[in-house]
Amino acid sequence: MALDTDPAIASYEAPEKDLYGMGEIPPMGYVPKQMYAWAIRRERHGEPDQSFQVEVVDIPKLDSQDVLVLVMAAGVNYNGVWAGLGIPLSPFDVHKAEYHIAGSDASGIVWAVGDKVKRWKVGDEVVIHCNQDDGDDEECNGGDPMYSDSQRIWGYETPDGSFAQFTRVQAQQLMERPKHLTWEESACYTLTLATAYRMLFGHRPHTLKPGQNVLVWGASGGLGSFAIQLINAAGGNAIGVISEEDKREFVMSLGAKGVINRKDFNCWGQLPKVNTDEYKQWFGEVRKFGKAIWEITGKGNNVDMVFEHPGEATFPVSTFVCKKGGMVVICAGTTGYNLTMDARYVWMHQKRIQGSHFAHLKQAAAANKLMVERRIDPCMSEVFPWEEIPAAHVKMLRNEHKPGNMAVLVQAPTTGLRTLEDVLEAGS
Repeated sequence: MALDTDPAIASYEAPEKDLYGMGEIPPMGYVPKQMYAWAIRRERHGEPDQSFQVEVVDIPKLDSQDVLVLVMAAGVNYNGVWAGLGIPLSPFDVHKAEYHIAGSDASGIVWAVGDKVKRWKVGDEVVIHCNQDDGDDEECNGGDPMYSDSQRIWGYETPDGSFAQFTRVQAQQLMERPKHLTWEESACYTLTLATAYRMLFGHRPHTLKPGQNVLVWGASGGLGSFAIQLINAAGGNAIGVISEEDKREFVMSLGAKGVINRKDFNCWGQLPKVNTDEYKQWFGEVRKFGKAIWEITGKGNNVDMVFEHPGEATFPVSTFVCKKGGMVVICAGTTGYNLTMDARYVWMHQKRIQGSHFAHLKQAAAANKLMVERRIDPCMSEVFPWEEIPAAHVKMLRNEHKPGNMAVLVQAPTTGLRTLEDVLEAGS
């Protein structure tokens, strides 16, 4: 394959082969026939250490607007857990492929491009956002691509995610890689950062404004850690909710105005039947929780926005503590999907319940610019080698992971590397 390459790209010699070992770098732009990947198959659905297995698979073919990326590192998020479990839906029911490669975050190098790709070339260092669409309907052309019927999440609703030596993506998924970050730091943030950005800034007129108060559930996690930083950067006041006291200092260090430990209260789970003794007891605990918020925001100041993702366990409380005319914005249901609320406090106080799902390119790029400009920290907590990708997902499933975002190495042989030259030197 003849290629025009950037003279700044490292010069090196490598053999042309049909399959390369993990950490082996082919000649720049040379595409082998096969690759190693952590594959999921329908009959293996279950916990990640059961459902993920290494297989040799064919390199995916590119369409005219596609790009093949050599994956240096990838991020760990709940998409991989859900894909392995086949819950809340099996990815095979969506894409119909024989096997599924999970992974919806990555950093790497453009290795091949489709014949209509103009913005990117072989050798470019990139991070990848996970939204795909067909680009040919009204929402993709003047509307919101996240509302397109063709919208899908790469690595969950597509079979070719980042837990492989190469991944196929649409050209519009690529963004500039922050050069000050390592490969693994670059790989761990895009999904959670862009999701948090859309939740806070993407739903007019309820976009975050300076001085507003936001309650952030799971404040020490991947989503929460970015929500805290974004709120702080925008001049808002983040009130973080944690489940363990040893996470308080971490959340405060991100710029939170205050932190509340949810274990100090007993109002979690589905809403008790209204006007029962159980409801009265629940309501008393919720009022105590609300007063804890007031200790941070000032008496009588309910939050303008609630940043929701636990779902079933927290949703009744979220809809209560949100102010009149405020918004509860939710992007997941990690504790369950059966959401309940006392509707009187929603319609009487005219509160908005807003679902939010990842982000489109403009939002993802705006969030990524903050990372490139070093205004946001990736909050990487743990890095796992290629062999431990299932173990990393098991930790996430069991909520045993450290605060922040997890990454895994793919083609990068060790942590701390920032360039292709570093990778070649470390692998020699």
